[in-house]
Order: sequence, then structure tokens, then C-alpha cells
Amino acid sequence: MITLHHIPYSRSFRILWLLAEMGLECDLKHYAIMDGSLRTPEFKAVSPASRVPALEIDDRVIYESGAIVEYLCASRPDHGLGRVYGDDDYVAWLEWLHFAETQASILASLNMSHLFMGSPSAASAATMKIEAARLKATLKAMERKLDGAEWLLPSGFSSADTMMGFNLFSAQHFVKLDELPNIRAYM
Repeated sequence: MITLHHIPYSRSFRILWLLAEMGLECDLKHYAIMDGSLRTPEFKAVSPASRVPALEIDDRVIYESGAIVEYLCASRPDHGLGRVYGDDDYVAWLEWLHFAETQASILASLNMSHLFMGSPSAASAATMKIEAARLKATLKAMERKLDGAEWLLPSGFSSADTMMGFNLFSAQHFVKLDELPNIRAYM
């Protein structure tokens, strides 16, 4: 039995998508950011930082989406969604996994300022502008890498693409994607 601790429209989407691509069914345990469910002792025993995703699989609990992705790909290589040391795309695959987390940290800052500070006037306009510019810079880097490419890796679709799914869904709330045609086609 596989259990995914999940909040819709969060980084746990990455794992939900990857599990679906692998044909692995899971039991979803739903949480909400604002209802206190992430701060219960029961959930903290699963995820010490009280964050999703957390995945119960193979008699263990794994948290942090990048670690979960690496584990799923390494433990189930027959699905072909990871890359192993020695593959031509191995380093690029690792870079995209970690790039996704760098980009997601910017999105987390924007989400915190925009969604969770109460009144929109409580968000710092300067912080929002700086973080949106940082996000746009990461998107422009992706735009260049996706020029003439269908997927992030030359060898095709991979878990690196599932890592970016959450980011691109969220990014469009803070950066207009009109001038990024390669990203729009990729989405």
C-alpha cells in the first residue's frame, strides 16, 4: 500500500503525477494549509517539518518531493522516468530536479506574501516585485532550454518534467507567460 499525504495545488502534485505515470495507485490523505491538520503530532511523525508531500511506501516514510522523486525513480527504474549515473542525461536530470526546488522556493515566498499574509495590503509590494523578477529569470532560463525541445531532457519525458508541473501551474499566477512561447507549448 502506498499513501501520499497531499494538498491539492501544492508540491505534492509532483508526486501524485509521477505515481500516475508509473501506474502506481495510492491512498490519498488530504490536508489543508490553514486548518491545523499539518501541525498535529500524528502528521509531524510523518513529516517533521509539517509539510507535504510525504509518501509512505516500501515500509518507510519519505518526505521532500525531490527525495521522493529520486527514490521512486531509483527503486522502480523499469518505468524509465529517472536517469542513472552514466546516462547521457543524468546530470541534466539532477539539475532539473534541483532547479525545480530552487524555483519552488521563490514560488513559496510569493505564495506566502500573496495568499497567507491576510489582507493583500499586508504583502510587501517591494518583496513581491523582487520575487516575481527572480521567478521570471528562472522562467527565462527554462524558455531558452526548451527552445526546440518537447521535454526538459533530450532523451524525453522524465520525472524532471513532473517536478516542474507544480511550478508552472503556480508561476502563471505571478508572471505573465505571454512572452515565453516555449514554456507555453511545454505546458
